Amino acid sequence: MNKTKRKIFETSMKLFAEKGYDATSIEEITATVGVAKGTLYYHFSSKEEIFNFLVEEGIKLLQNSIDIKTAKFENHLDKIKAIILIQIKVVVKYENLIKILLSQFWGNETRNQKCQKLVSEYIDKIEQIVEEGIEKKEIIAGDPKIIASEIYGLIATSLAYKLRTGKEIKIMDLYKEFENTIIKGLKIN
Repeated sequence: MNKTKRKIFETSMKLFAEKGYDATSIEEITATVGVAKGTLYYHFSSKEEIFNFLVEEGIKLLQNSIDIKTAKFENHLDKIKAIILIQIKVVVKYENLIKILLSQFWGNETRNQKCQKLVSEYIDKIEQIVEEGIEKKEIIAGDPKIIASEIYGLIATSLAYKLRTGKEIKIMDLYKEFENTIIKGLKIN
């Protein structure tokens, strides 16, 4: 991605997260980036295309991180631990992206459906790991869909924690808390 496209990408992400998709205009994006509308339209045909690019790239980043990290582990509980840690790191590094995904998850508009589809595909990936772990008796028996959704829900929990405390997230502290509650609950005694 070239420098201008990256700046449009990052600026749009920040504005969408702070103001919301509907309240952010192309004019505001171009003014903040410091480019003409023609330059923006050279890279993206519409605000909707910018949004789609943002959420698709964000979920790809999360999925690729999960694929790389979980491939290093044989035990499925260790894979779940890796997913939880990656999710916390993504919340810290890409908080605006997560805010956009969560804020646009509800509704029936095209962008809402896009977010629902992408998040659902991501949760399906977690569900598969949970299901395999249950089959191999590495994770307690339960509904893989519910467990995967709970694990994904840690993203929202991490942001809620930050909002409630007003503190920056300390990745390892938050991970240890999740490990003490979520992971212990999945472990077969």
